[in-house]
Amino acid sequence: MTSDTSKSSLSVSKNNEVFHTVVIQPVLTGKTDENKLSKSSLVETVGLAKAIGLKVLTDRIINIRNPSPASLFGSGTINDFKRIISNLSPDLIIIGMTLSPIQQRNLEREWQVKVIDRTALIIEIFGDRARTREGVLQVDLAALSYQRSRLVRSWTHLERQRGGAGFLGGPGESQLEIDRRLIDKRISKLKQQLEQVKRTRGLHRKARNKIPLPIVSLVGYTNAGKSTLFNMLTQSDVIAEDMLFATLDPTMRALKLPSGQKVILSDTVGFIQELPTHLIAAFRSTLEEVIAADLVLHIRDAAHPESDRQRDNVNLILTELFNGKELSSENVPPIVEVYNKIDLLDDEQREYIRNQTGRDPGFIALSSLSGEGCPGLIEKIYQIINVNHNVIDVDIPITDGATLAWLYENGNIIERRDKRMSSHLKVQLSPKNETLFMRRKITHSK
Repeated sequence: MTSDTSKSSLSVSKNNEVFHTVVIQPVLTGKTDENKLSKSSLVETVGLAKAIGLKVLTDRIINIRNPSPASLFGSGTINDFKRIISNLSPDLIIIGMTLSPIQQRNLEREWQVKVIDRTALIIEIFGDRARTREGVLQVDLAALSYQRSRLVRSWTHLERQRGGAGFLGGPGESQLEIDRRLIDKRISKLKQQLEQVKRTRGLHRKARNKIPLPIVSLVGYTNAGKSTLFNMLTQSDVIAEDMLFATLDPTMRALKLPSGQKVILSDTVGFIQELPTHLIAAFRSTLEEVIAADLVLHIRDAAHPESDRQRDNVNLILTELFNGKELSSENVPPIVEVYNKIDLLDDEQREYIRNQTGRDPGFIALSSLSGEGCPGLIEKIYQIINVNHNVIDVDIPITDGATLAWLYENGNIIERRDKRMSSHLKVQLSPKNETLFMRRKITHSK
């Protein structure tokens, strides 16, 4: 089976380089929903190629019954692609799965063209997208760890020729410049630098805890609309494009609820199926914001034909982040599934989603583009983060403006009655903030 549906004209790249690319999506025969899955995987791999600005000349699905340990494909397939390569003269061939070092090397020798696998492509995209110092360090570590794990020295230079991780432009097996000792040295240095960044992030988190605003983290499959929703809720201008991994570096903004209560909304990098282990490990410090969250919003693309599969992939990564704990356990923050892009659904699909969200409080449906359903999400956020909050009655002297301001900032004022010398407040506080308030009262009374 073959497909030639994605002949992209996109050819933008760093330094005006154009990488003419052939995408090959191998599919192991005999798997459940093989046909559906193969097309979905091909579309995703082509989307990854487009996300880095590659010009896709053609794309193909190749069924494999018995993968060759030496070259993945059989000799017949390899020879068929020799003719395709001769006609199209691509600069790069992308294999939509993980290759062993031997398979990659042998394919490059047979086809006489640069070959990269799906993992290298994703790392390349991350390298192109990273903007913060932490992001750049994390991608560099992931790229080097990937190279180190390959056991063969397949790449040429550690310095970057373009914006990505350096996998696209290297000549491959023919020129060997990197040795294991140099990689290990660079990895060690990067880990030290990231540890310093992690300590700084920890200090920032500790500083936030002194004014403990609830943290709401957005997670989801890449291109599910997290950044668009983030912008809608916080009136921000985070990059939100119809492109895989448009957002990489985490972003945090304050969100003021209608009650006046503030929460911190955190936008994270999008997930994807078979997200490289190297990247999960490298970005763990960034994703700690998810672990530390009071509420996790799992944003789903309700209009995507593989929405359920995407959900399963996100849940697998979340389970790994939470060290294998059940996502419904008490040690994991509440997770709400947010069906996004309902504006793209037909009437029947919208009715189905409506019925599902109506039956289960753990679901909500909206359109981050039109704003439909967003007020319901805000109400849901308010309900969940305040579920265990206590309501207390306090009298605050009129002269103590700082304490009044603190209560308005960190609690939910239900009722206020001003007297001649004081204000009587009925205020809802989280257990943590109630403790802090009591300490504040003791300190002020001394």
